[in-house]
Amino acid sequence: MSFNHFDGQGQAIMVDVSGKKKTLRTATASAIVHLDVRILQDILDHKTTKGDVLSVARLAGIAASKRTSDLIPLSHPLSIHHAAIEFCCDTTQGTIEVQATVRAYERTGVEMEAMVSASLAALTIYDMCKGADKSISIGQVRLLFKEGGKSGTYRAEEI
Repeated sequence: MSFNHFDGQGQAIMVDVSGKKKTLRTATASAIVHLDVRILQDILDHKTTKGDVLSVARLAGIAASKRTSDLIPLSHPLSIHHAAIEFCCDTTQGTIEVQATVRAYERTGVEMEAMVSASLAALTIYDMCKGADKSISIGQVRLLFKEGGKSGTYRAEEI
């Protein structure tokens, strides 16, 4: 396995993608928020003291996708063409699966943008609900799907 974020002397570098052709790149990532089922029900019923938790988390996730290169030191600034957040809530398990999809016509993939987007949407849920329960946790941040570019299509196996 080779890592291309280092030059011949072992120094960190931003990979030169200037010679690559632009193609449509898509990635979907997820993060799982674990919380008390009563808090989840309050979120769904719009009864939290901080307002519409999922709408705010959606906006935070979309904004995060556009700021990834400011947060991940060697990632490239990309022109994001589409960013969306979906939530799958399980009121029996007390989980919210955040799914972030990002699309761009670029020279490099958008996996990091999707993962940062899902992560920040999940963190926003925590932030808006921590007053009710500090034991909320976030886990399983992972890439679910990516397509475009030289490496082709990837689809994660079901857990």
